[in-house]
Amino acid sequence: MQISTTDSQVEIIGESNSTDKAKLNQFIYFPTAIYTMEKPEFLADIRSAAMTSLNKRKKEVQLDKIYPMYMSDSLLDDAKMKKFLDFVAHTGWEILEQQGYNMSIFKVFFTEAWCQEHHTHSSMDQHVHNGGNQLVGFYFLDTPPDTSKILFHDPRPGKVQINLPETNHSNATLASDIINFDPKPGLLIFSNAWLPHSYTKNGSNKPLRFIHFNLSVQHDPTANFAPASPAEVI
Repeated sequence: MQISTTDSQVEIIGESNSTDKAKLNQFIYFPTAIYTMEKPEFLADIRSAAMTSLNKRKKEVQLDKIYPMYMSDSLLDDAKMKKFLDFVAHTGWEILEQQGYNMSIFKVFFTEAWCQEHHTHSSMDQHVHNGGNQLVGFYFLDTPPDTSKILFHDPRPGKVQINLPETNHSNATLASDIINFDPKPGLLIFSNAWLPHSYTKNGSNKPLRFIHFNLSVQHDPTANFAPASPAEVI
């Protein structure tokens, strides 16, 4: 039996009779979205803010040989970050609204924003950001050749439990359990906070640097809330 897939239908052709065809309707629900855009115009200011904080940290601690990375202090109060942070918060709000959430009653705010500098062989284990975060993101500053790839992992434990071998790991299909992106300076990435992410090892002798940020929401006190409907007594 042969299965032919289209955008909206799956055609099943019986091997014994080529005229025996049945249309299997295909519906794709519970999607996982990852968003990217290129915003190089922020690079100069964000690099300056990040390096100031990283250089301060390097005077305080030595590079760990097992985990060869530096993390800056919070960058949320740095004036050089303001235009970037405003843009990211606004984009995060639009993403959640586009996903179908009623964002008319919410504001988006940052819980964290800091720089990570990963040296040779540094990596990041698979994890998620909880604690009320709704979106996570990355803004890449310096990405030398042979540096890490960012990986996003299938968040569905049931799918992971019963997974079958993929025909071709190079293709992004419904069978994929990991999706990777090549970082480049100025690349901005968003995903929902429940989506696990990680980084492969940095194979370069130069460091990988990026801003990592988390976004959450809070009720907007200026929003016009509709009054609750009175309960109906039956």
